[in-house]
Parts: sequence; C-alpha cells; structure tokens
Amino acid sequence: MALFSFFGGAKQAVAVDIGSAYVKVVELAQAKDGTYTLQSFGMKKIPPESIVDGALLNSRAIVDAVRELIADRGIKRRDVVTSVSGHSVIIKKIPLPVMSEEELEEAIQWEAEQYIPFDINDVNIDVQIVDPEPDEAGQMEVLLVAAKKELINDYVAVIQESGLVPAVIDVDAFALQNMFEGNYEPDPDDINVLVNIGASLTNINVVQDGQSLFTRDITLGGNQYTEEIQKGLNVSYEEAEALKLGGGMARDATAVVPEEVEAVMQTVNEQLAGEIQRSLDFFAATGSGGVFSKIYLAGGSARVAGLTRAIEEKTNLPVELLDPFRRVQVSEREFQVQFLKEVAPMAAVSVGLAMRRPNDR
Repeated sequence: MALFSFFGGAKQAVAVDIGSAYVKVVELAQAKDGTYTLQSFGMKKIPPESIVDGALLNSRAIVDAVRELIADRGIKRRDVVTSVSGHSVIIKKIPLPVMSEEELEEAIQWEAEQYIPFDINDVNIDVQIVDPEPDEAGQMEVLLVAAKKELINDYVAVIQESGLVPAVIDVDAFALQNMFEGNYEPDPDDINVLVNIGASLTNINVVQDGQSLFTRDITLGGNQYTEEIQKGLNVSYEEAEALKLGGGMARDATAVVPEEVEAVMQTVNEQLAGEIQRSLDFFAATGSGGVFSKIYLAGGSARVAGLTRAIEEKTNLPVELLDPFRRVQVSEREFQVQFLKEVAPMAAVSVGLAMRRPNDR
C-alpha cells in the first residue's frame, strides 16, 4: 500500500514518533531480499500534556527529547519520517468520477471541500485512488487524507528545531498498517482490526488485503487510567501513574494489584472495549460486508491487565499483541532483547514509519 505524505519521500530516513507520553526513534536497514535489520532504537518520556489530541503544547520538551535521542544513538541521517493523528486529521473514502491520477491531483481541491469540516485553505491534502474501476454509478473509490496546516507546521518546526529535515509526514493509522504488513502475512480474505492505544488517543484501522477499509481516532488512552486512579483513590498524578504501572501493566503475571486500582482499571478497560466495539459496529453498518478475523493491539497501554480479556468479551473476537520486531533482525550484542520485547507494542508506529520505502507516497 502506498502511504500518504505531505512532503517528498526520502531514500533513507529515521523514524521519529512523537507520542503523547514518549518520543521514539527507529532506524532500520533493508537488505535486497526485503529483510530488515534494526540499526537504532530509543525512547524518551516527555512531560504530561506536552501533546493533547495531537497538538504540540510543549514543543521545547519535544525538541529536547528528539535531540537527546538522536545524539545518544549516534544517528547520522538527517531526513525524518514522522506522523500525525487526532481530530485535526481527516481520513475518508469518497466516490469521484473516473479520472487519471494527474487529473485527480488538479481536481481534488475542489472535490474535497464538501468532505472536510475545515476551511479548505487551512489544510494539507493528499489522495490515493483505491479502486480505479467504476461502480454502477460510474464512480471510482478514492482515499482522501487532510490535515490542518497548523498541525503540520508545528511538527515541521519541531523536526527542524531538532536539527533534522522533515522528509515525510504520515498518519499514525497508516504507519501501524505498514508495520503490520511488514511483519505479518494475513490471509487476503481476512479483515483484521489494528488498534494502537496511546497515552491520549487510540487509533483504529480496519484492513484487508493491503487496503485500509476504515479508520477512527478515539480520544481515550492510557492517560484515562491514570486520571481515574487519581480521582478514585484521591492521589497525585505521579502516585496514580506509579500505581498504574506497578500493578496494571501486565508484565508480571504474579504482580499483586490493589483492589481499588484493579476496579478502576477494569472500568476503563470496559470503556475502551466498548468504544472499539462501537467503531466496529459503525463500520459493519456501512454494509461493507465480511466478518472480522482478529484484533491486534499495539501502543503503550496494550499490556494493561485485563484489557485483552475485556476486548475479547465485548467483541467476541480473538485479540493478539502486535510485535513490530517480529521479522526485524536484532543484534543481541547491540540491543537489549528483553527490553525490546517489553516495549514492543509501544514501538509499533515508529517501526511502521521506519519501514517506509523510497517510492511510497
């Protein structure tokens, strides 16, 4: 699948994933046979609310984190691929009269206006023909992506202030799909649901045979657990975060979870599972047909205790944690393999960004 960019592609680029809780950098090398080797990986926590709904509110902290990671990992490449998400990003499949890609590029500014809830002059637009074959009404299917220029400019500024060059700006949901396709071999008939649970946003991407069928961003993520623990137990943000990480992140199956924390986290699990189910119901109601095969989880909160079970019970679908390093060769001399296994779900978007090919759009 050709992904979307608002800048021309770079031959080799380092992925910089600017998340709501962590900044992550990934550098991959691809051999002629298509296999990937991990060259650099790093992540650094940023202050709470540095990013809210995709908007950069504390650019200085983000710039400092990017600079530190690039320097610590000894990364020499300057070209960067990064991604955006949130309510300032619109992804829609739209029907348009059959035309060539060149004609589409010229017409899209006029055609897109009726589908975008922002002033057309305030957004960057990219587009891809999904199915050039006309339907009964003589229309072809087109995937439209629009992002507010203000958002794009903020990300460009952060990358440039970090001493780097913004080569490509992608969308989180598509980066997640790129990682999935680079590591897994799903049956072309399978309809899989990719869910990336970040600190403040959850991205959903329903995919089949290399195509994105449906995307949605939910304003619910890992921060919700911390906030609810804060309110429920009347503790500080730092104490709530420690309680969440200490008992709720299921890295140790034998960990003792305080009953109050467990109850609060289960409530948020149910909320998140419910939002995922509502998204799938909405997609199913569009009459797209087909049966969902599996849900794949990624993101910093993918390992929250009880979340997998809650989603399975709500959706009646199997749930599996995504492993972005599944087919990436990792040197045990250069990297702490156990650490990579622990943080793997958090690295899904950044690995997907690093897997972009030079000719990707």
